[in-house]
Formats: sequence, C-alpha cells, structure tokens
Amino acid sequence: MIRPAPLRAQNPAEALVLRTLAWTWPFYFLGALYVVGPVLAWLLGGLAALSLYLGPAIRADLRATGPVPPVVWGWFAGMALMLVALWAGHVNWDMGLKQTIKSSIGWAKGWALMALFPLAGAVLPIRREVLIRGQCIVGLWTLALIPILAAAPYLGLPERIFTSPLKAVGGPGPEYFSVYFFTFDPSSWTPRWQFYAPWSPFAALLGVVMVLFALEEKDNRWRAAGIAAGTLMILMSKSRMGLVGLVACTIGPRMMPLILRGWAWQVVAALTAALAALGPALIRLVSDGVAAFKGARADSTRVRATLQRIAGERWENEAFWFGHGRVAPGPHLVEYMPIGSHHTWWGLLFVKGLIGFLALLVPLVWQTGLALIDAARGPRGRLPLGIVMTLVLLSMGENIEIEAYMMWPGLIILGLHARELADERRAPVPQGVTA
Repeated sequence: MIRPAPLRAQNPAEALVLRTLAWTWPFYFLGALYVVGPVLAWLLGGLAALSLYLGPAIRADLRATGPVPPVVWGWFAGMALMLVALWAGHVNWDMGLKQTIKSSIGWAKGWALMALFPLAGAVLPIRREVLIRGQCIVGLWTLALIPILAAAPYLGLPERIFTSPLKAVGGPGPEYFSVYFFTFDPSSWTPRWQFYAPWSPFAALLGVVMVLFALEEKDNRWRAAGIAAGTLMILMSKSRMGLVGLVACTIGPRMMPLILRGWAWQVVAALTAALAALGPALIRLVSDGVAAFKGARADSTRVRATLQRIAGERWENEAFWFGHGRVAPGPHLVEYMPIGSHHTWWGLLFVKGLIGFLALLVPLVWQTGLALIDAARGPRGRLPLGIVMTLVLLSMGENIEIEAYMMWPGLIILGLHARELADERRAPVPQGVTA
C-alpha cells in the first residue's frame, strides 16, 4: 500500500495557519488561546492587506489570489458598522473615554475577527486541505488526551488546573485564560468536559466544526481521527446544541443537491400530501420532543429565556437604534447573568441596537446564500454551508463575537469559498460556448 505524501505548507501564510492549529492544545495549556486568536487575525489580515497593496512586488508565494470578493467587503462594512454602533451607544449613555477605548479594544479582539479571517482566506494563497489537515491534527491531540480528561473526576483531580497570568491582557472573564480537566454540571453534579474551550456548550460546537472539516479529509486515518475526536467532544460536553449540530450541520449540506433533482420534488409533494392526514400527530410529537429537549436542562432554559425577554424589552423601550453600549448586570432572577449575554441576536439588540443587529445579519445571510447555492450545485459548498449553519446555531445560544477567536478556521474557509466563487465567475468562457 502506498502511503500518501505528507501535507506541507507551501508559503508562510499556510505555515502560520497549520502550526497555529497544530499547537492548539499547547496554547491551551498556557492559557493563551484567547490571545493567539486575535493576534493571528491581525497578522493574517495585515499580510493580506500588504499583499493587495504591493501586488506583484511581494514574494511570489504570498501574492494576492485576486481582488477582495464582494461578500468579504460586506463583512468589513458590517463589522465597521458594529464599531460605529459601539461608539454611538457609549456616547448616548455617557460611558466616558476610558470605557470607550476599552470597548473598542474588545471590538478589535471580537467582531473585527469576523472580517479579518474571511479576508485572509479570500486573498492569501491558503489551501483548503491545509485547514482540514490542521483540524485533524487537533483531533489527534484530543484523542490522545481524552483518557486523562475522562479519568480526572474519578481520580479526585481538581476541576481547574490554573488560570494563566495572561488574563492581565483583559478579556470576557477568567475562564478564557483557565485550564480545566473538567467541570461539574451544577444542575446534576455530574462531570462534563470543555476540552480547549472556555465552557462545555462551546466545546460541543467546536466538535461539530471538527467533524465538518474531517469529513472533507482525503486520508482515511486523519479523517477517522478528526471524526472520532469531534464526536467525543460533543458527547462528553453533554450539550444539547452540539447534538443538534452534529446531525443538522453534517447531513443538511449533503442533502442540498437533492433540490435540483426532479424525483426529490416528487417525494416532497407526496410527503406534503401525507402531512394533511398525519399533521396533527406530527405536531404533537414535535411539541413533545421540544419540551423534552428543553426539560433536559430546565434551569438553563429558564435563565436563557428570561435573559432574552429582559434584553428585548429594554432594547425596545430604552435604546432602539444603537443599544446600551455594553452588557448590563442581571438580577437574581437570571442568576446574575449579564443582560445581553447567552444569545447573539438578543445581545446585539441590547448592546448595539437595530444597527448592530443588521450589521451582522446582512453579511451572514449573504454568505449563507452563497453557500446554499453552491452546496446545491456540488460538494464544494458543503463545508462552507456547514460552517455558516454552525455559526447560526452558535449565535442562538452564545455571543458569537467573543468566540470568534476559536472559530477562525471556519471563518477562513468562508473567505476561501468566496474566492473560489469569484475565480469561477472570472474564468474565461471557452470558445464556441455562450455565457
């Protein structure tokens, strides 16, 4: 049997990406991941801007692959509008220059990454297979460490190992700089694992992303490692959202080509007719399933629902256009969780108002539309569509901007996919073929 040649980086941008992924766990052991993500974003973004500016004057293996695709400009416009909404909210609520500067730095470590990483993927000559292999390397690290992590609570080891002094750089909280073996679920006092994420539900969606990348890997051994590690991350995190993502974000993109098949539409028509008779029973079944899903962690569901209701009421009544500028302390009713947290869309409305809400909605819908169309046409769109579906799922239970530092491989893929679509549109039409 001939072993496939090892995958090697072909330029400094690929080397930076591949090594950063390969060192995910060592960076986590240092409590440095929250620092590494933004630094990588601004390095790659700066390199992309330099490549565009210098053109053919830059070294050949770093030359821009083409102009910036329109959807990436859309991400830049949206994230710039986020900054404008932030400033407006701080001015409206008299938060002062010191707080405005601090929040602007937070924007540079959060929302800005949603534009910088797609720019890097669209402009720099980074190949898909480099990102795919890098994720599988993280998966191999994870598989090697899972026996230790799984045994930790039964060996009497502590939940948290230590908190890195890097927390001095500032961030959403100490958990972003802490190293854990595991944590106890406060609702059941059973162990759940968060791997290299700040908490377990986010680890589950990182597991979904790992599975999505691994499914595109050509080497069987690396693919098996990535899929196994991602699936175990989802199961051991005990996250309901992760289980939904594992099914929806992997199967959904692979079913998209069916919308172009005539027989598929005939099946849909038959199923629609059957729903006329079976509809009430199915509605009851779905309702019972949703109730059981929410009841699996009833306290968490109640707190999240209350946070969203308070955020919506205060946004509409107090700060419709530009929001409150920052999250606000929550009452005992929501276990003192900040108002504007635990949900990207309600959080945006509360913190940045309708302007901030639209600043994310427009580029995300645009990117999703591109991925949907391309996934229906062929396999190239499956990974980008799975990524945007994961981002949408993530936004329903988390604040996406403070987790962009770990979603960066997927964000680079979105830019890379936009580049592939732009290259296809610019490709010359063969002679004798009408456009």
